[in-house]
Amino acid sequence: MTKEAINQLPILRSSYNNLTKSEQHIADYLLANTKDFIDQTVSEIANNTHSSEITVSRFCKKLGFNGLQALKISLAREVFSPDETIYRDINIDDTYDIIAGKIFQNISDGLQDTLKLLNFNDVKHAVTLLSSAKRIVAYGFGNSATICRDIETRFIRFGIPVQAYSDSHQQFTSASLLSKDDVVIAVSHTGASIELLESVRIAKQSTAQVIAITSYNHSPLSKLADITLTGMGREVRYRSEAMASRLVHIAIVDILYTGIAMKNHVSYVDNIKKMRRVIAKKRL
Repeated sequence: MTKEAINQLPILRSSYNNLTKSEQHIADYLLANTKDFIDQTVSEIANNTHSSEITVSRFCKKLGFNGLQALKISLAREVFSPDETIYRDINIDDTYDIIAGKIFQNISDGLQDTLKLLNFNDVKHAVTLLSSAKRIVAYGFGNSATICRDIETRFIRFGIPVQAYSDSHQQFTSASLLSKDDVVIAVSHTGASIELLESVRIAKQSTAQVIAITSYNHSPLSKLADITLTGMGREVRYRSEAMASRLVHIAIVDILYTGIAMKNHVSYVDNIKKMRRVIAKKRL
C-alpha cells in the first residue's frame, strides 16, 4: 500500500505498519472501498476480506476504536461532506420543493427496493407466528423504538398482549420471562446493536420465536432471528438517522398488521367495533 493511499485516511496513517498481514488486508480493502465499507456489517467485511469477524474487531481496536460502529462514524466524517452526512443527495443550497422531492423519491425508491428484497414466504410465516402468539414484545432503540411503539399501539387491537421495550434492562427482564408461545419483534436499522443482540439471545434461550426487521440481511441480528424481514431505504450509508429506512420498516410492520387482521378477520372487526364505541365516548 502506497504512502499516498494511506494518507487518504489519517485514521490509518500511524497504524498501518503495526497491523498484521490479515489486518493490513482489511485496511487495503477499506481504502479501496471506503464508502462500501461504511455500509457493510462485520460479517460482510469478514467475507469480503477473507478474514474472520474477530480479526475485523481486532483491526478496529488497533485503530483506536471500541468497535466497528465507532470506526464507521469516524470514516463517515472524513468521507462525506457535512451536507452529505445529513442526507446523501441533498445539497445545502437546495430549495424546499427540491428537498421534498428528493426525500419523497428516496422513500418511494426504498419501498420499491423492499418489494424486491422481501421473502413473502417469510412474511407469511411471520404472520402465522404473530397470529398464534400468546404474547408479543417489540425491542428497539433510538429511531427503531418509535417503530416498536407503533407496533404496541396497533397490535393491541388483536386482543393479544403486546408491549414495546426501549430500555435494555427492561428488555433483558422481559426476554428472560418469555416462553415458546411468545414472539419477539426486534427492530434495528443496522442489526448490530450490542444490547439488542443480547436481548434477542436471552429471548432465544427462553425458547421464544424472534422476527427481525432490519436494513441488513446478513447482520448479526439476522443470524440470531428465526425470520428476517429486510427493508432498505436508498439513503442507507452509515448514519443513525436513516430516514427512508425508518419509514420502510414501518411499511413492513403495516404488512404484518394487515396480514394478521386478514387471518383473524371476524375477531379483528369485532375488536375494532368495541374500540370505536369506547373511543367515541371520549369525543364531543
